[in-house]
Amino acid sequence: DETEFRNFIVWLEDQKIRHYKIEDRGNLRNIHSDDWPKSFEKYMKDVNCPFKIQERQETVDWLLGLAVRLEYGDNADKYKDSTPDGVKTTENTAKNAEPLINLDVNNPDFKAGVMALANLLQIQRHDDYLVMLKERLTQDAIAKASQSKEGLPVALEKHILGFDTGDAVINEAAQILRLLHIEELRELQTKINEAIVAVQAIIADPKTDHRLGKVGR
Repeated sequence: DETEFRNFIVWLEDQKIRHYKIEDRGNLRNIHSDDWPKSFEKYMKDVNCPFKIQERQETVDWLLGLAVRLEYGDNADKYKDSTPDGVKTTENTAKNAEPLINLDVNNPDFKAGVMALANLLQIQRHDDYLVMLKERLTQDAIAKASQSKEGLPVALEKHILGFDTGDAVINEAAQILRLLHIEELRELQTKINEAIVAVQAIIADPKTDHRLGKVGR
């Protein structure tokens, strides 16, 4: 709207830019005059605006930038420590998305929760609950967890957890942790079996040499 545009320019000059003295703003304030476009063009030249009078969107953007710079210059101490609302929102969202950042490991509730989870998942306990956590965060454990494995998808609803925490999300997490623990136990059992086979091959009597096709010493 032409009238709103002219009022906007006058407001910027009166309230923020203040390039003209008050007594010299008459022509710019006379928004109903047929000569206003000429007055506005002169004003643009006086404030060194690089755009033409026809480029309104660019002109508005440039004048707003000038107004902000002048506003900041007049109130630098007030605005120097300010943070944009969008940044604050992003920071708060990031903090809320990472609840473990402010976790107090000395909180009795946290200790009780770790022990309760160990009991539910039937994981070997340790007198020091922090040691239980550290054992899961060793370099070997992290490296092993980082290795990508391909396998068949698992339908959690087909696996009975055996207990109910009262929270569906926690129940699902517990199911996943238990399945991972079972997988580790199976790997351990496989290694034990391999070790037994290797020992039996060493102490077997009579010894069998398949390459020679004979049995005996």
